[in-house]
Amino acid sequence: MRTSLASKRGSLRARAEKFAAVRGFFAKRNVLEADTNILSETAPVDAHIDVMQVDMGGGKTSYLHTSPEYGLKKLLACGSGDVYQLGHVFRAEEESPLHMPEFTMLEWYRIGMAYEEFIAETLDLIRLFLGDLPSETLSYRQALKHYGRVDYVQEDLGPHVLPFSEKADQWDRDTQLDLLFSHLVEPHLGKQKLTVITNYPATQAYLSKTQEDDGISIARRFEVYFEGIELANGFDELTCATEQRECFEKENKKRLKLGKETLPIDEDFLTALQTMPDCCGVAVGFDRLMACMESVSTKSFHR
Repeated sequence: MRTSLASKRGSLRARAEKFAAVRGFFAKRNVLEADTNILSETAPVDAHIDVMQVDMGGGKTSYLHTSPEYGLKKLLACGSGDVYQLGHVFRAEEESPLHMPEFTMLEWYRIGMAYEEFIAETLDLIRLFLGDLPSETLSYRQALKHYGRVDYVQEDLGPHVLPFSEKADQWDRDTQLDLLFSHLVEPHLGKQKLTVITNYPATQAYLSKTQEDDGISIARRFEVYFEGIELANGFDELTCATEQRECFEKENKKRLKLGKETLPIDEDFLTALQTMPDCCGVAVGFDRLMACMESVSTKSFHR
């Protein structure tokens, strides 16, 4: 019993110390902490992320946020300057060793910072938890070719996905890509280092800017992995309200095809995009960082 209590107290202290370390990290960089609403009349529209609905009485429904993104971007549009939030978020029907319905997310935005510099800052934040690990950077295409022996630009994905499901060749291309990347690539990423994946297919990131690269459209999105676990998901943020609305509408159509309800679009968010400055943003799973830090300290990762 005493050992259990001591362990819980030690975990509580470690968590508190990292909260303080994160706040110190951003204080040195003059990034302002924010506390946006977790309850909203609208919801983030994503085909694969489901929101928790709250009965407000009188026939009104609100939603618990799955990320502070919309709230933080509205602050950016109002002239807040660089901003971050560290707090709880909620996602319905997510429960696994790496997914919980409620978890702690760290999200921040930097105005006018170069995309590559922002990725470096994200790695520095992660090193507060995991130590001075080296890093590598691979494009999405490079990683899939190297670990999966698949060139998604040149090849039909059908034959590659069939071993995972007899019906997989009937799925849309993005679902096939997600399947291949999660099974063939992710387990190999971040072995004793931090691996940054960049240049996602444009269809894999609907909140980021896109560009042409060797004749293909790619998203200015990155993810950071450690020991096969995704720790961060970042973007050179999309600021075009018209394009963003089209993306939301496409996501709602995907939801219908998946047998889900459509979600109300946040019109205030789209209005804010019209005056939001160019910026980069990233979401980091705080709880995953804590778990990885504990695993590193006890050397429980297989090496």
